[in-house]
Amino acid sequence: MLTKLVDPDQLEDTVLSESHYHNRGHGLSTDEEFVSINKYQIPQKGLSEATTYSILHDNLSLDGNPTLNLASFVNTFSTQQVRELIAENISKNLADADEYPTLVDLAQRDVSILGKLWNADSDEKPTGTATTGSSEAIMLGGLALKKRWQAKRKAEGKDAYRPNIIMGSNAQVALEKFARYFDVEARLIPVSPASDHVLDVSKIEEQVDENTIGIFVILGSTYTGTFENVLKVSDLLDDIQKRKGFDVPIHVDGASGAFVAPFVFPDLKWDFRVKRVHSINTSGHKFGLTTAGLGWIIWRDASYLPQELIFKLRYLGSVEESYNLNFSRPGFQVIHQYYNFIHLGFKGYKSIHSKSLANARILSNSLEKSQYFEVVSNIHRKKGVLTYDKPQIDDNIKIQGKDANEFNEGLPVVAFRLSREFRKQYPNIPQAFISTLLRKQGWIIPNYPLPTSESHTEILRVVVRIELTADLLNRLIKDIIQAVEVLIKAESLYGAASHATAGSAEQRNFLYQLLSSIASNGDDYNEDAKKEHLKHHHSTFKGTC
Repeated sequence: MLTKLVDPDQLEDTVLSESHYHNRGHGLSTDEEFVSINKYQIPQKGLSEATTYSILHDNLSLDGNPTLNLASFVNTFSTQQVRELIAENISKNLADADEYPTLVDLAQRDVSILGKLWNADSDEKPTGTATTGSSEAIMLGGLALKKRWQAKRKAEGKDAYRPNIIMGSNAQVALEKFARYFDVEARLIPVSPASDHVLDVSKIEEQVDENTIGIFVILGSTYTGTFENVLKVSDLLDDIQKRKGFDVPIHVDGASGAFVAPFVFPDLKWDFRVKRVHSINTSGHKFGLTTAGLGWIIWRDASYLPQELIFKLRYLGSVEESYNLNFSRPGFQVIHQYYNFIHLGFKGYKSIHSKSLANARILSNSLEKSQYFEVVSNIHRKKGVLTYDKPQIDDNIKIQGKDANEFNEGLPVVAFRLSREFRKQYPNIPQAFISTLLRKQGWIIPNYPLPTSESHTEILRVVVRIELTADLLNRLIKDIIQAVEVLIKAESLYGAASHATAGSAEQRNFLYQLLSSIASNGDDYNEDAKKEHLKHHHSTFKGTC
């Protein structure tokens, strides 16, 4: 009996090493075949443009379809005109202000527009910069907090060697990266159902001390899409300062939410209207709708950005101020951002994000109505209602078409899990299988545990973006329900197999049917069905000509 596992890479190398792919002298290989096999070497002689394109095109066609990738927050709005602009400006370097002054001016316009959207005070001097995504922006924001804290401590004659920063355990990895890379203690506050799976405001005070440089408040948790309550955190910090003297600033991680809230929830106070908010970051390539690789950070006033962090660069023919971790970088994302601002306008952004939220509510209500799932996220529930309640499902459906402000604020994200009743009835069905079966239909929907303090709970998560049209949404709902019903059928077959005599033909048949049922997406497919088909139709199963 064969028991040794097969290494496919080693198998391929063994077979191909003696083939014409590696023996060029035989004259049996084309350049294209040689490069395809020796993909980690640079060829001595380059290939034609057409051949090179063909190799890369064929390889990249194996990637997932971005439209069906519902795991990603990358949310690009692209027209033929903006693609032409990108192609025309693809070689421009955003760092070269002397050579490309219009490009730099567009970046300044983008910062100005964002500052106004985030209600910057006209009496202050908002300052910001483009970054390579929100990750770099968070590093810059956190570093400014640390340097201001250090300067204050030194001015008071105190040590400045043990800084800490506070965040919920639901924080995206970039926030923890800042703490690790810049020697700041990360004080993670556990999240729970009672805190709606985000920062627990009631536990902040016990983490605050004289070494706290700031707190990260997240406008749109990557787990559930929930907005953390910036104003409530600020009020608490005001009270702590009055009683204990600790002045703790806020940096808002608005990677996604800072491009949703201004358009859909304009009355929500989370931005520079809250005086304790020193800085805000966002991602252009998420709900700013640009191509990937663009972030932004803005400080409410230039005084909140320590001068020691700013470099005055005499380079490439001019003098410019710079506060970035990167230098040379493409400029076309900045062009794309400004294109979206002036093409879509306020109403366009509001329409797009409102529609995504409406679709997310439809998906949430459909999942709960099926009785197979309970939804962990809350954007489909009336404002203030934060828990799953079965009797409320029909009420949620009746009001789902109302304005987004009637519901809990958040991103168009649907986080859900198998319902308690389902788990009790079908304890042997792993939730992760739903994700696996949906991949067979092309959908990419992750299944993963909630943060550490809730890691016993797994969720499936869908990011509802502009590409998820009504037709696709209907197909998605159908495919999710079908995946569950495939697993219900497989579970019944598993139960039958477990009660059959171990090793018997009956047990083997049940197990075979179980695996076949999953592979065929729930279709009846077994030996008896095949025999019945041949008996009456005298042919094999239908194939493609």
